[in-house]
Amino acid sequence: MTEYETIQVDRTDSIARLTLDSSSGLNSLTLQQADELIDAITSLSGDQAVRCLVLTGTDDAFCTGADLSSLDGDERDESHLRTLASRLHDAVLQLHQLDTPVVVGINGTAAGAGVGLALSGDLVVMAADSTLRFAYPQIGLTGDGGATFLLPRLVGLRRAKEIALLDEPIGADHAVSLGLVSDAVDPDAFEDRLDERAHQLADGPTAALAATKRLLTESFDRDLAGQLGAETDAIGRATRTEDYQRGLAAFDADEDPEFVGR
Repeated sequence: MTEYETIQVDRTDSIARLTLDSSSGLNSLTLQQADELIDAITSLSGDQAVRCLVLTGTDDAFCTGADLSSLDGDERDESHLRTLASRLHDAVLQLHQLDTPVVVGINGTAAGAGVGLALSGDLVVMAADSTLRFAYPQIGLTGDGGATFLLPRLVGLRRAKEIALLDEPIGADHAVSLGLVSDAVDPDAFEDRLDERAHQLADGPTAALAATKRLLTESFDRDLAGQLGAETDAIGRATRTEDYQRGLAAFDADEDPEFVGR
């Protein structure tokens, strides 16, 4: 496994954990971290033994957006922000397209670019003392990291505008009620819940879960007839998997299935 300077990569059985650990304040995003995140996700996406990916942060910050100490406040910033946004977007797109289930753990503040990364999970666990904040209006910038794509799809256009334009901090319970995250848990229970969700997915029929993820995501680009056709194709292909055979045999025997992800 490659060693990185701004992220930690840990493997436990079939679960890979990426922990954002930037040397910049409050886990703010640097070009190096964006590049390392892309490299790590690319490497893990090709590993058939990885059946769930967990993304979280260190200490009290998930990711608080771009490292503002690298900005000058003048025309020189355009090139830097374009480069940083492009690399961040490569990472977000990889997470969005990943067949492997993704669980995000918001362990502290997620703001700016951190919002796009946080919302990229299939399941999102948020510590009760954490906050989400769009944050870009604070410094006169527009959203990136996929936030303007994900927000209206998760909460609807009207509420997405409220979140982005008013730029008010969103606590964990409110985030659950809005549909932004899956779970709000006490900080003491955060790691246990994150581990529980990761194992629930990793132990499942991950080939079928991957196909289901694609069906749900791509449904926004199809009409009903097209979606029904895609469902027919997907369920047909699923019968060719070992997990289908194991699942059906376990059902007939009234036992719990042991899936292998293929």
